[in-house]
Amino acid sequence: MVHPSLEPYVNAVRAEPEPHPSLVSADESRAAYRESALANRGDPQAVESIREVELALDGRTLRARLYVPLGDESKALVVYFHGGGFIVGDLDTHDALCRRLSSDTRMRFLSVEYRLAPEHPFPAGIDDAVDSIGYVFAHLAEFDDPDVRLIVMGDSAGATLMTVACALTRAEDLRIAAQVVIYPTLGPDLFTDSVHEYGVGHALDIAHLRHDYGLYLNGWTDRSDPRVTPLMFEDLTGAPSAIVVVAQCDPLRDEAVAYAGLLEHFGVRVELLEAEGMIHGFLRLPTMVPEALEIIDDLAKHMHRYVEAAK
Repeated sequence: MVHPSLEPYVNAVRAEPEPHPSLVSADESRAAYRESALANRGDPQAVESIREVELALDGRTLRARLYVPLGDESKALVVYFHGGGFIVGDLDTHDALCRRLSSDTRMRFLSVEYRLAPEHPFPAGIDDAVDSIGYVFAHLAEFDDPDVRLIVMGDSAGATLMTVACALTRAEDLRIAAQVVIYPTLGPDLFTDSVHEYGVGHALDIAHLRHDYGLYLNGWTDRSDPRVTPLMFEDLTGAPSAIVVVAQCDPLRDEAVAYAGLLEHFGVRVELLEAEGMIHGFLRLPTMVPEALEIIDDLAKHMHRYVEAAK
């Protein structure tokens, strides 16, 4: 059952559903997503400083934004990848969430603006995630104390990119204390029970996500490729310890739970946090559901425990 605080929002989505993404351009989708994100952000959380930075990767430069919280403890640097179905989203759409997370954890956050489809289809986003993490580790002193651990974190499509990056780099010593995987999409084959139960009329429309996957994959047909469907990884031994956050009323809930189980099968420490009554994207809706802030507070405590355990 959807949380009472979210019922007006869910009812509004059902009454006036967004047009199918095939009927609008990617730029129009991005503008609408941005407008909605800024309208629902609430009062921005105060932080010590914000700095716009650039990550000079091989053959391209990515924008990023560094958040330094009040009371910075320099326990870990969090590298964050925003959601948006591989098509939409940017530094501003997730600014409020990064501010809040940075403040609650008292850790610095580096939000990365990776390349989006359809202009940059698969595997561009994966490459950006892998290379960004490597760049940050090699240049830690530019962002934080050079001895800090990394936490790699993302939501929705960003969670997909970062957890694949963590799997692909698991043999490298990147000092990743934890991967924080927030309501991820874990492949284009969307046939779980939670998809059938919540795939229409609960904010994330599965028909829209399937269309986004089509733009993202751009003709790539091998859905068994674990970079496309992380549940197909044959070995995750040595992957960073994980915190997996799921929303009860999210069509992507079941696959995230399955991924937590897959990580655990390969001996990875996993904590699964389920937010009762919540929908996909709820962490970006604090003005509608104040309980989201409580969940962020709880998540921050789990992240601190993982950093302490990694020392």
